[in-house]
Amino acid sequence: MTFKTRNRLLSLLWLSAAGAAAAAMAFASIFLYLKPGLPSVESLRDVRLQTPLRVYSRDMELIGEFGEKRRSPITIQQTPDLFIKAILAAEDAGFYAHNGVSIKGLLRAVTQLLQTGSIQSGGSTLTMQVARNFFLSREQRFVRKFNEILLSLQIERELSKDDILELYINKIFLGNRAYGFQAAAQVYYGRNIDQLSLAQWAMMAGLPKAPSTYNPIANPSRALVRRNWILKRMLELGYIDQDDYKNSVTAPVTARYHGRDLDLDAPYIAEMARKEAVELFGDKAYTDGYQVITTVDSRLQRAARDALQRGLETYDARHGYRGPEERLDPAQLQDSDQLVDLLHEIPVLGGFEPAVVTAVTERSLQVQLRDRRVVEVPWENGLSDIRPYISENARGARIQSAQDIFAPGDLIRLKRVEVTSASAEGAAPDPGTSLNGADSGPDPFADPEPDVAAAEPLSREEWHLGQVPAAQGALVSLDPDNGAIRALVGGYDFHQSHFNRVTQAARQPGSSFKPFIYAAAIERGYTAASVINDAPIIFEQAGLQDVWRPENSEGDFRGPTRLRVALYNSRNMVSIRLLQALGIDNALDYVEHFGFERSKLARNLTIALGSSALTPLEMARGYAAFANGGYRVEPYLLERVLDVNGEPVYQALPLTVCRDCPLPGSETLQREPLDLADTSIPANTSEPGEEPIGLGTESPGAVEAEQARPQAPRAMSPATSYIMDSMLKDVIKMGTGRKALVMKRGDIAGKTGTTNGPRDAWFSGYSPYLATSTWVGFDSNGELGKNEYGGSAALPIWIDFMSTALKGLPERHLAQPDDIVTVRIDPRTGRRTSGGGTFEIFRSDRVPGRGAYSSYRPAYPDGQQTPEPPNGQEQESVPEELF
Repeated sequence: MTFKTRNRLLSLLWLSAAGAAAAAMAFASIFLYLKPGLPSVESLRDVRLQTPLRVYSRDMELIGEFGEKRRSPITIQQTPDLFIKAILAAEDAGFYAHNGVSIKGLLRAVTQLLQTGSIQSGGSTLTMQVARNFFLSREQRFVRKFNEILLSLQIERELSKDDILELYINKIFLGNRAYGFQAAAQVYYGRNIDQLSLAQWAMMAGLPKAPSTYNPIANPSRALVRRNWILKRMLELGYIDQDDYKNSVTAPVTARYHGRDLDLDAPYIAEMARKEAVELFGDKAYTDGYQVITTVDSRLQRAARDALQRGLETYDARHGYRGPEERLDPAQLQDSDQLVDLLHEIPVLGGFEPAVVTAVTERSLQVQLRDRRVVEVPWENGLSDIRPYISENARGARIQSAQDIFAPGDLIRLKRVEVTSASAEGAAPDPGTSLNGADSGPDPFADPEPDVAAAEPLSREEWHLGQVPAAQGALVSLDPDNGAIRALVGGYDFHQSHFNRVTQAARQPGSSFKPFIYAAAIERGYTAASVINDAPIIFEQAGLQDVWRPENSEGDFRGPTRLRVALYNSRNMVSIRLLQALGIDNALDYVEHFGFERSKLARNLTIALGSSALTPLEMARGYAAFANGGYRVEPYLLERVLDVNGEPVYQALPLTVCRDCPLPGSETLQREPLDLADTSIPANTSEPGEEPIGLGTESPGAVEAEQARPQAPRAMSPATSYIMDSMLKDVIKMGTGRKALVMKRGDIAGKTGTTNGPRDAWFSGYSPYLATSTWVGFDSNGELGKNEYGGSAALPIWIDFMSTALKGLPERHLAQPDDIVTVRIDPRTGRRTSGGGTFEIFRSDRVPGRGAYSSYRPAYPDGQQTPEPPNGQEQESVPEELF
């Protein structure tokens, strides 16, 4: 080596050393400058990924999901090994070899920058992508890149490779609101990540580079190129063999959008649960992955939804067809794309799809659906039954031709019906069946038939004309032993109206409120055999020209009537006289035991007819006391809440009926003596400044074990509860609820309710298994029609639901209290009789006498009894007949 050459090498060596020293000093300077602003990597050890709120039924069917980011975190152990290799092949094949930064990748990025003058790629490793996704923005700036490098080095020092890879798998954005590969697998393929094929794994691994560009739904051709490149890389790296590569590279693109499939359609429940979760956890409810398990039973919820929709559709059909929802300009029919866009803007309600009439004949319609199909609606599929709506009380005659009311451009509603037949039309008759359909028995001389598979039932699609009901309704069903909401439907369809009529619509319950007044009377001394006069009453209000003349629904008066008969026949005059004798304040005091807020109850005699506005949920709570033997429970929806790790963070502690637990001071409610002889009815029972009596205006309307749950307090004594249960069962057997006899059960009871107009139709009832309230009416408070009552509009919905709910369950009845006796009485007078008559149940200390009036001796508050009559004479009985 010559001297000159040696000097050159020394110079280069010194220059290299100086350059390295300068670079090190520069890097150190950058590090010292940027270090104070870097976030702590320690926070990654306890990272909480934004995971949406999920709402479930009690049997873990998904009801709702709330949150901007769709994510389903998984561990590295739950991630398929071959999928991990697909990610490494696509993003960072040297992940397990480098220290967080790939010098080769950075040099490649610098070369591209020098050649093009712009940043083409960042040369990022998986670790650098984790640093960027958790702590930094995606802006392409040199300062951000230096921060990314420094953070990556820190992350590699403090976390294991598997920890880093798990963070990447769950954090990365992959398009369509999906964050993390598990969520993306569900969005693009409707499956979990461990259920996908190699080709699908490769497709998923291609998404992080550019979720929109390589989206297999939006850009399937570009996504296919990216997928096949990744498969080739996996082959080159030895992750897969040649056969795997050939089979996967030829696989078709199967991705399509899979929205979050809900297991159970219960949007009113989901919204209620969402609100309660936000009240418990604030805005973190949407991001911290809470799982809300409700009290709702999926089977009962489906039955409730179907029953309410069928009931409203049946009511609506009784009042006529209101015609097309809209009439489009016939010119719009020429633009098929515009027509389809219009139909997609109109929601499907109750299964009724929007459709546009394109042609009309005398006996059929030709219509276009939102999926561009054109179908025919023949005469027998709803057209032949059309009677035009005139008013709530009148319909027109049946139409003779579809052309009478339809024209091209009409926007109508159709419901898809699946019609199933046992065999194809024209198929040969089954062996043993004659051509006319009679069973002739097997042919003993027939040749043995070859074994053939049973014919699959054939089905075809039909489209039937219908309309979305104008009336609304509500149904709620509670577990009477603890108030758990087992089913709730707040309207015909949530997409039509988010207004929850179960909890928000306060309407007059009408006669369905009467049982609470009757219970107060039974508790305070009356019996089911007490006789009250069903006769006219007139109330005059000082200073007003009008007077209040309450009437019975049928307009007649039946004279002296036993309370049992008055309740199951819903006699208004008896209820008013009964309340007047009890005293309004005494009655209101008692009604509060059922959970009703006194401030919501009118302080006048109209309360006997259900004039105060109450919600279906409040009514169901009240009726739960009749179902459970006299205990007050509180409705609740959230059973428990789990955090993202499945640990409980909330558990409900409802008031729970415990029939064998001692309840000090609540086994017998205080009974004050009642002077039944005071029969005067004042002209005005309102306080100064109160509104006059009238029904025309609607009132404004971590955790302990189950055995430690608080005991439900008593609303009624056991005897009163037993008597009221018997009386309410008679509403079904002999009264306004007789339609429910179709259920063929002896353990159901309830009461109809109808308000003036009629505007509101109710049926609230129960079995020992469920307390259920149904309501039908218009949101506008319009009239339902003169022949519509609780028994015709609301009761069929209750029957439909309860028939499904109670199917297969044995009958259950309340246990008879020790102080209940059965006595033979004269049904006309309510007095004891020795022969004939009917049987009635009484408290043992309130059995009526045989004289002109039955009698009892009420217990005074201090426990003293009424004094004995002088000279051994029988004490004068207290009259129970109010006239």
